[in-house]
Amino acid sequence: MTAPLKSREPITVPVALDNRAYDIVIGRGVLASLGHAIKALRPGARTVIITDENVAARHLVATEAVLNEAGLGSSRILVAPGEASKKVATFERVCEEIIGARIERGDLAIALGGGVIGDLAGFAASCVRRGIDFVQVPTTLLAQVDSSVGGKTGINSRQGKNLIGAFHQPVMVIADTALLDTLPPREFRAGYAEVAKYGLLGDAGFFAWLEANWQEMFSGGPAREHAIAVCCRAKAGIVVRDERETGERALLNLGHTFGHALEAGCGFSSRLLHGEAVALGMVMAFEFSASKGFCSAADTTRAKAHLAAVGLPTHVREVPGGVPGVDALMDLIAQDKKVKRGRLTFILVRGIGQAFIENNVDPAEVRAFMTDAVSDK
Repeated sequence: MTAPLKSREPITVPVALDNRAYDIVIGRGVLASLGHAIKALRPGARTVIITDENVAARHLVATEAVLNEAGLGSSRILVAPGEASKKVATFERVCEEIIGARIERGDLAIALGGGVIGDLAGFAASCVRRGIDFVQVPTTLLAQVDSSVGGKTGINSRQGKNLIGAFHQPVMVIADTALLDTLPPREFRAGYAEVAKYGLLGDAGFFAWLEANWQEMFSGGPAREHAIAVCCRAKAGIVVRDERETGERALLNLGHTFGHALEAGCGFSSRLLHGEAVALGMVMAFEFSASKGFCSAADTTRAKAHLAAVGLPTHVREVPGGVPGVDALMDLIAQDKKVKRGRLTFILVRGIGQAFIENNVDPAEVRAFMTDAVSDK
């Protein structure tokens, strides 16, 4: 993995989906380009900004200003912050307010926020008037490297995470890395779990680079743009090859089967953020892989040590209030979107950078592993 360039020039990563191709623009201060970029892409379009109350307090006025400067009319829709907004009632309200704002099929929705807003706004955009275009303006590290790219949108069901949704690609992603300066440290760390994921699943060189450079990324140096661009290029390549997750794209779920179960078991609450759940899930995926003889204990220890070094949880005992029992977690795992005809599918590893899809995993094996994993030892 080469070292990042010291230039702070914006980086453009294309997502080459034929007539639905779009660019991811990554850089410090690129929010200022949003209005003119939309004007060039959709002349005459009106916009509606969907965001949460926390993001609105920090970034909504600036976003509206760059739209006004380009001569674009805009309205706003605010929702409560947090995973609890990814529910049917909030989705319905957002749809009704988009319609009430007189947004037509030639207009644009703007998802200004983290993964929750991107998922919620994108799903609403996919449904209102049978589909309107939308732009992702991710404001968290997790959203900039993962959820804003690839077109997965949706909300949660009482029975699990992201079980209601649609594939709906954005027409543009503007990833302003300066917006990450306002993130609370815990939120930034949680997003970093998804950064590390790209190294752990398919790029051992990138993981080694992260081990050496993660502190510069956290502090906001050029390593930040470099790492985000590496992640976006990796995801864009996978999405182009497997947009609807019929094969390779499932690799992006490394850590998510275990992680989603833990997250749902904690009630999608602040007790366990999504990225923290992914970190725990990746550790469990490595440990489960090692227990089956797929990867070495040394690689498992190395992956776990790096996640712990940046301050992410690596054992369920670190979850405040604990996690549900094995029966409840197994029920949640059985609702995972990769389950096919009742058979469990996991993303496992043969080592760092060597993830693979393992179909038809024996539920009894998973139960035995989970029983051990949730024990306090």
